[in-house]
Amino acid sequence: MNGCPAQARGSLLSGGSFTALPTPFHAGNIDQDSLARLCERQIDRGTAALVVCGSTGEAASLRPEEHRLAIRVVVEAAAGRVPVMAGCGALSTDTAAELAIAAVHSGATALLCAPVPYVKPTQEGIIAHMRTIQGVAQLPVMIYDVPGRTGVTIANDTLGRLYEHGTIFGLKDATADLARPPRLRALCGGRFLQMSGDDGTAAAYRAAGGHGCISVTANVAPAVCSLLHRSWDDGNLAAFADARDQLAALSDLLFVESNPIPLKAALSIMGLIEAELRLPLTAPSRDTIERLVEPLSAILATEEALVTEGALAARMRYRLAS
Repeated sequence: MNGCPAQARGSLLSGGSFTALPTPFHAGNIDQDSLARLCERQIDRGTAALVVCGSTGEAASLRPEEHRLAIRVVVEAAAGRVPVMAGCGALSTDTAAELAIAAVHSGATALLCAPVPYVKPTQEGIIAHMRTIQGVAQLPVMIYDVPGRTGVTIANDTLGRLYEHGTIFGLKDATADLARPPRLRALCGGRFLQMSGDDGTAAAYRAAGGHGCISVTANVAPAVCSLLHRSWDDGNLAAFADARDQLAALSDLLFVESNPIPLKAALSIMGLIEAELRLPLTAPSRDTIERLVEPLSAILATEEALVTEGALAARMRYRLAS
């Protein structure tokens, strides 16, 4: 399989809805029980993979031992049912490599790796960084193109070179460039996994040739997000459009303040976690909380209906089998 490490085969390469998990806190510490419950809810509702210690998980604020702990909690909760992708972003290649090695020891399936932020490396520097991370970890690496946070954009030719040499197996693309998926398909082929990193354009990204989304919104509505991608894969365009429209308003609101501020507020309203954040992130405004209530109520009604329908279908299949 060209450019694809063996460990990345199977469910990790199928695309669909991957969830970028937040890191719940209680009294300044990681709330391990809440994190495990978030994982269980995701898996039960069709999420294809879990992503831990990314920007949604406030990874920049985690101490090294907390980084290891968060990955270990998610790996144990997943229990092999879905892959676990661990972020290893840092301000230097050496530090990122240390996080990558720790992720290996904590049981991660794959790594999510962005160029070093603030430094603004050249394309050759990005290539060297990724090769170092993959070399020390010997895990599948998904590269993360997020110029709004790193200050650099990864060139398509750079992606092609990294994929050709087996350094990366896919891309999380937060550029919202909808002309990019077909260009990368032409360059790398259809097995190069292209995942949107932008919830607002996730549906359009699928239509443009992408394979799925690493989603913030899926924390709130995993069943609806899973349905969006499953409907596209099944060719059910009516269900795809309905899921897209159901998710639109909430996805917009989850980014009215810096991620994960609105997300943690939403999950707190739902009673799933506390809304505790670490500085420099601060509590959401009253306006943000008030604006969340109506679309949150609407999407959760759809979410619970899907879960009920799924449970009923499962019971019917069991009875038929019996």
